[in-house]
Amino acid sequence: MLKNTPSILSPELLKILMEMGHGDEIIIADGNFPAASIALETVSGQLIRLDGHGVPEVLEAILKLLPLDGYAEKAVGLMEVVSGDPVKTPIWDEYRNIINATEEKAKFDDFEYIERFAFYERAKKAYAVIATSESAQYANVILKKGCIKV
Repeated sequence: MLKNTPSILSPELLKILMEMGHGDEIIIADGNFPAASIALETVSGQLIRLDGHGVPEVLEAILKLLPLDGYAEKAVGLMEVVSGDPVKTPIWDEYRNIINATEEKAKFDDFEYIERFAFYERAKKAYAVIATSESAQYANVILKKGCIKV
C-alpha cells in the first residue's frame, strides 16, 4: 500500500501512468467499448481491467495523479453521440464536476467530442486502455497527459 494513492488504482495501472509521457493518451472505457481488441493496437498493448468499477470513480482516482495537458487545445475527449441516437449523457456532467473539483480545472476548457469511429481509431494510438464495467452509454474518455511544472 502507498499513502495518498487511491486504492482503485492497481499496481499495473500505476506503472502505466508513470510510463506515460507528455502528450500520451489513455482511454477509460465503458462496458460496451471493444477494449480488448483496441488495446492490442495501442502503444503499450496494455489492457487494464477494472471490472466492477465505473468510469467516474476511475476518472476521479486517475486525476489525483495524472496532470492534464495544458498545452493541448482539448485534453479530455469523449465519444460523441451517434446522430439520431436519442440517448442522454448525464454522465458527462459528472465528468465535468470531477474535473472541476481537481487542480486540473485550470487546464480544462471543455471536452473534445469525437465521432464514434474516429474515437476508435484514436484509441488505437493511445498508450493503454482501461476497461470498466460502466453501463452508461457514450461514457468513454480519452485523457491526454500533461507535465508537472516545478
